Amino acid sequence: MGVLRFICAIILQMSQEKERLISGKLVTDDAKLDTSLRPRCLPDFIGQKRLKDNLGVAIQAAKQRGEALDHVLLYGPPGLGKTTLSHIIALEMGVNIRITSGPAIERQGDLAAILTNLKPFDILFIDEIHRLSRNVEEVLYPAMEDYALDIMVGKGPGARSLRLKLPHFTLIGATTRYAMLSAPLRDRFGSIFRLDFYDEEAIHDIVRRSARILGVEADENGLHQIACRSRGTPRVANRLLRRVRDYAQVKGNGLITADIAAESLACLEVDKLGLDEIDHKVLKTIIHKFGGGPVGLETIAAAISEEADTIMDVYEPYLLQLGFLERTPRGRQATRLAYQHLSIPYQNDKNNQQGLWTENGS
Repeated sequence: MGVLRFICAIILQMSQEKERLISGKLVTDDAKLDTSLRPRCLPDFIGQKRLKDNLGVAIQAAKQRGEALDHVLLYGPPGLGKTTLSHIIALEMGVNIRITSGPAIERQGDLAAILTNLKPFDILFIDEIHRLSRNVEEVLYPAMEDYALDIMVGKGPGARSLRLKLPHFTLIGATTRYAMLSAPLRDRFGSIFRLDFYDEEAIHDIVRRSARILGVEADENGLHQIACRSRGTPRVANRLLRRVRDYAQVKGNGLITADIAAESLACLEVDKLGLDEIDHKVLKTIIHKFGGGPVGLETIAAAISEEADTIMDVYEPYLLQLGFLERTPRGRQATRLAYQHLSIPYQNDKNNQQGLWTENGS
């Protein structure tokens, strides 16, 4: 029995490491929830006002002209609604949407098969478009610009190029790594929109809407406790709402109050600002092991046994947004706010240290 309990604990730990509770990335349990909570039209989409206004004008203009919408690129951190917006665009335009992802399109023939099956004005949504191979990208260029598909027939000296006409369609690309897109591909998008983290008021409205759809009983103070820990990310807010709902059902009377929400999230090791154990580990490593920094990214990664890219893409953005972390030419540095949040005395002379730690970790 003790061995079984030990194995279960290991499996649980591995699951938690793989699917971080406050991560904006889509995890296994999110798929069905995201579909049921997804808004169906632009007015129902909460937040991102400037983006919605500009997108609404573009959709209305395209419909009035009877044309396909210009190609759209959506970029920003995971969990902010890029996939949701693509579905909304399709519904607003009254057309079909075909969904795929960059890693799924391995060969030029895969993309050619998708493009030739599109109908006029259809939308092709490519998630993680920055992960398309360069060979596949080359097929996209004439498809986006001239609505044509260039294929080679035959091999050797007798090979010839054949151009097939494609229906006018709209490509919607989504990426979390805008800088990784090649310049020729970026230039072919007519509209480029960045999704930013949501403010607390917008997240509160999203949690309230999700609770109503899920039939969850909650007071405003309880919803506020969830919203302020959601890291400005709707997907995280909905995930925390589900966990708090379960806790309220088992430990309370089913009503989410401020106390129930706080107790539940404390058990999940999510603090008042939405930081979890890994966030604390990153900050404490910089403060305790390297005197608050500056310290190189590779050195931090080695100290906490994590990949440098994971720290930069997953952990750092929110810490930077809170002002807990600074990127300097000599490396990462914890700020006074980080010390205050962790209740660690701030060292006034730490900025006078010599920069022994560089970006390459040497």
